[in-house]
Amino acid sequence: MSMGKPLPHDAAPLHVTGVARYVDDIPLPAGALHLAFGLSTVAHGEIVSLDLSAVRAAEGVVAVLSAEDFDEMPDCSPSVHDEPLLAMGRVHYVGQPVFLVAATSHLAARKAVRLARVELRELSALLTVDDALAANSRFEQGPVIWTKGDPAGALAKAARVVEGSFEVGGQEHFYLEGQVAAALPQEGGDVVIQSSTQHPTEIQHKVAHALHLPMSAVRVEVRRMGGGFGGKESQGNALAIACAVMAVRTGRACKMRYDRDDDMVITGKRHDLRIVYRAGFDGQGRVTGLEFKHLFRCGWAQDLSLPVADRAMLHADNCYHLPDIRIESHRLRTNTQSATAFRGFGGPQGMVGIERVMDHIAHALGRDPLEVRRANFYRAMAAAPGVSPPDPQGILPETKEGVDLASRGAAVPVGSHALPTDGPVQTTPYHMPVEDFAGHELVAELVRSSDYVARRAAIAEWNRGSPVLKRGIALTPVKFGISFTLTHLNQAGALVHVYQDGSIQLNHGGTEMGQGLFQKVAQVVAGVFGVDPAVVKITATDTGKVPNTSATAASSGSDLNGMAAKAAAEVIRGRLAAFIAEKHQVKPAAVKFVDGMVRVAGEEYDFARVAGWAYQARVSLSSTGFYATPKIVWDRMRGVGRPFFYFAYGAAVTEVVIDTLTGENRILRADLLHDTGSSLNTALDIGQVEGAYVQGAGWLTTEELVWDGKGRLATHAPSTYKIPACSDRPRVFNVALWGRPNREESVGRSKAVGEPPFMLGISALYALSDAVAACGDGSVYPSLDAPATAERVLAAVKRVRGDA
Repeated sequence: MSMGKPLPHDAAPLHVTGVARYVDDIPLPAGALHLAFGLSTVAHGEIVSLDLSAVRAAEGVVAVLSAEDFDEMPDCSPSVHDEPLLAMGRVHYVGQPVFLVAATSHLAARKAVRLARVELRELSALLTVDDALAANSRFEQGPVIWTKGDPAGALAKAARVVEGSFEVGGQEHFYLEGQVAAALPQEGGDVVIQSSTQHPTEIQHKVAHALHLPMSAVRVEVRRMGGGFGGKESQGNALAIACAVMAVRTGRACKMRYDRDDDMVITGKRHDLRIVYRAGFDGQGRVTGLEFKHLFRCGWAQDLSLPVADRAMLHADNCYHLPDIRIESHRLRTNTQSATAFRGFGGPQGMVGIERVMDHIAHALGRDPLEVRRANFYRAMAAAPGVSPPDPQGILPETKEGVDLASRGAAVPVGSHALPTDGPVQTTPYHMPVEDFAGHELVAELVRSSDYVARRAAIAEWNRGSPVLKRGIALTPVKFGISFTLTHLNQAGALVHVYQDGSIQLNHGGTEMGQGLFQKVAQVVAGVFGVDPAVVKITATDTGKVPNTSATAASSGSDLNGMAAKAAAEVIRGRLAAFIAEKHQVKPAAVKFVDGMVRVAGEEYDFARVAGWAYQARVSLSSTGFYATPKIVWDRMRGVGRPFFYFAYGAAVTEVVIDTLTGENRILRADLLHDTGSSLNTALDIGQVEGAYVQGAGWLTTEELVWDGKGRLATHAPSTYKIPACSDRPRVFNVALWGRPNREESVGRSKAVGEPPFMLGISALYALSDAVAACGDGSVYPSLDAPATAERVLAAVKRVRGDA
């Protein structure tokens, strides 16, 4: 069986040798043009005059377009048609495209845009959530409010109450390959688009709309991306549309790519927000009533802000049963980049809020935050029939590298947290039953394997003797819902061919951005035919082969496309089985496809030989496959239903050290245990968990986005924006996969792994909070904002010490 094998990424040799082909590597026809945008320099203003004469006269310039050159301005929005390709009379953020230049080289185009004379009358700009609230500038008429139970009454009767607010920063995607697209005009007015996008069908739709063509006249191809993380779900629309429009007008192939600075200035980030909370609780730390307010800064256009903010609300419970809760979400419009999809798609923002509440309650009670978290866990449910008990797998070796840590290996009893399975199924704040909660078992295993209890005691003792350096430790869990919350996106198609020589070609609607999706789906198809995955040729995602695809997002790539490819392969296998069974006068069920052979009635034939026979007998060896996720029912306005097919779980223990004189800090060790169901590929999944944790920790510690008072992004280059480097990884990094099969009928009983482990990085923030708390006497809560940069850590240290 090929599924589950830790095979390397299908393009790994190409990546490491530098020959993997990306959009910018694809040769273009002679005479191809290169495009660049001229950008707004103010956050909000009216265009008084636009003199492009010097631009048109610049060396290498072939064409220049501004708003006056369009009868109808093409729209780039993935939602409500509020993103014109070029500014129309008014600009709404620093970096908004104002005009478009096509030149004979990339450098010539970039030089030419700097020659424009643009006169802007600056208007007052809304830059913060406070500005937007005061102006009532928002994307829905009022806040979205979901309520379960009687939170106000519960808070009024609560034994104790904590409240607070904190800022959670955004995040730059920092994909290695920037935004890029190319357009090649075809005969009859058709166009082919090469794009670095997670959503080929949306590119196809937006280009077709811009050119007034049917979608069938536009073909979009994506071989691979050099990273996406959600930043290529909608942000590539503008480049593809610009290339297509210019290609049609000039009759020449056109390409556009942003330089890194332009990319960071133009494109949207993860949504930043302010979270305000008020929580009532009892003496054990159990939450009895809770109110959340999310103030999302969405930027100048709607983009994907509504579903992102919705998903934050959907994850405001994380692993905790909250019977009386009110969640109020404001989606605020500001004169900044339009915030967009980012790994987790709002889930991290919702989850970091409830973890703050748990941390604050524990501090108020003087208890280990893990005790409070466990006291609030959902009730564990019995395993589904036929699903085996959990079996952690894939533990990586530990390397100490000189870090002085407590010894590992002592068993930790689960105690009173051992699997409370009695009682009815508990429901989320949006009334979805939690039928598969794995938190009790998974956390108990991580507590044991990480030696959490002994290490926590050792850290407390170490801190008592260390006046300058302080350590902290935190264990935080993850419960992440898997499915698109826009129900119709939960579908996928695939196309499988078996050739007469036994080779197999696979195409599906998912896109490869380094995560190993193509390898996983190839393993699924190979498993159906019982052949080596090397036999399966994976081809570029192509809207001309598989139509109407959903974005490769919401961690659904393997789930959706794997099932669609499996369905297509099973149709062909069924035809082959019926063909060979008839020859041996047996039922098709008696035919087995194993180890590259077809076994029937005591005979064994090479798979290629059977494929050749079937071709000669005129048996169809090609099939499409389709999959639609079952059980999804969701009413977003009421906040009621089942928006997710299942949940993926995980937990992380992070240990940190801070310098109380400077606020500088390090992650010393991380222990992760993540639920991937029956993994399709353990090597790829471990890589995803490792990378997601580091990216999540980066979001909450070093990756600070800074805008000045004029709305200009100051952190728009690697020199000023600090993603985690190799040296920032935990010196001790233990990763294991939780091997319990998915109780739902997903592909191979696996679970999604793209987004869920990102939230494991939340443990780093609360480990820092724990270290800061060790600097005081327990009377002042650290109240760390995120990202917890050295400056913020130092300020928090001063707060808990009572320094002026």
